[in-house]
Amino acid sequence: MSAIFDFTSLITVVLLLICTAAFVREIRPGIYDGGRTYERGFKGRSGFSGFMWKLSRIGERLSPYVAACCIVMAVHLLFFR
Repeated sequence: MSAIFDFTSLITVVLLLICTAAFVREIRPGIYDGGRTYERGFKGRSGFSGFMWKLSRIGERLSPYVAACCIVMAVHLLFFR
């Protein structure tokens, strides 16, 4: 079954994306700065780099909760699936 249709797989993919984006930003801090847009004073981010920037911010700011979710997901995948 595709990861889009299975809720457990979807959560796993989202957690992996958050962890990967935060790790890559830790190694190379300026990697996601290319997607900035400056329209009428709005500093937004667009495209794939903007999406990854948002995921990396979630991983940085909520790192204890993301780590706890990763541990819970690992236990679930190892013992209950």
